Amino acid sequence: MYESDEKKEFNASDVLLLILKRWKHLLIVCSVALVASVVVSFCIPERYKSTVVLYPANSTSVSQTLATDMNTERGLLQLGENEEVEQMMQMLQSNDIRNRIVEKYNLIEHYRIDPDTKYLYTKLYKKYDDNVKFSRTEYTSVKIEVLDESPDTAALIANDISYLLDTVYSRMQRERAYKALKIVENEMLEQEALVKNISDSIEKLGALGVIEVKSQTEMYSEQYAIALASGNTNKTNELKSKLDTLAKYGGAHTMLTTQLKEEVQILTLRKNKYREAKIELDQDLPNAFIVNKAEKAEKKSYPIRWLIVLTSVLATFLLALIVFAAIETFKKKDINNLSTNKDS
Repeated sequence: MYESDEKKEFNASDVLLLILKRWKHLLIVCSVALVASVVVSFCIPERYKSTVVLYPANSTSVSQTLATDMNTERGLLQLGENEEVEQMMQMLQSNDIRNRIVEKYNLIEHYRIDPDTKYLYTKLYKKYDDNVKFSRTEYTSVKIEVLDESPDTAALIANDISYLLDTVYSRMQRERAYKALKIVENEMLEQEALVKNISDSIEKLGALGVIEVKSQTEMYSEQYAIALASGNTNKTNELKSKLDTLAKYGGAHTMLTTQLKEEVQILTLRKNKYREAKIELDQDLPNAFIVNKAEKAEKKSYPIRWLIVLTSVLATFLLALIVFAAIETFKKKDINNLSTNKDS
């Protein structure tokens, strides 16, 4: 224990002695590092940061909330949860948004990338990823951060990304809603055609005198018995003909009437589904709540020149100290080896 303490004191004193011995060299090296880091830091282009913070809207169906009597646990005005945040992060990183920003702001020229360079888009997308960052916050929101040499451009790009997010969402939802609408519309039209065919068949039976089988049968049977009792042959033959018609088509009429009621109920459901699908297609509700819009930054965010200079000087000082310590160690070994050889 005492040995380790002595060794620490010895090492600390050696370092102090080394600094005192090599202070001129260290001063020169650190001065060169200071000048070089200052020059380099001023060669780095200044970049300004703009930030947008937004919350995702929940994914509750608009039609179920507005067009039906169903009570949904999550209303349209409620914020999204973890699932919606993850979906938003994926949307923000989509090629669609990136390509629109690249095209609108001509980022190839803006980032000063040679159009004839090899792997043009690899370099462009890497530069884009370096300057445009997406992250989720601890409050279940999403933050868009854009760095650019122009504070105006940084703010414009950040805001445009938040607007394009809603555009991409809407496009995807509309594509899905349109296909769903067509499916429901076809089913509704088929059901309407079926109901019309049944109605037409019932109308044809009505033209034959079959309207309400049960009541007509009771009425004609009563009248037939009276006509038969009175000996009215013409009336008897007429009523018998009607009863025969009812007997022939009454079963079909009853079946068609029952079927019509069932098919009309199905048609009503299909029409409700069609109305819901139409609402989904026509809805234009925002998919994100923007908390903070990006504004033009007044101060640069990068580079932090004093930090670059301080880090460079400290790193140079430590590296030089290690090199000088190694030189001193080798010198001591050489001296010890010479003295050992002389003694022998």
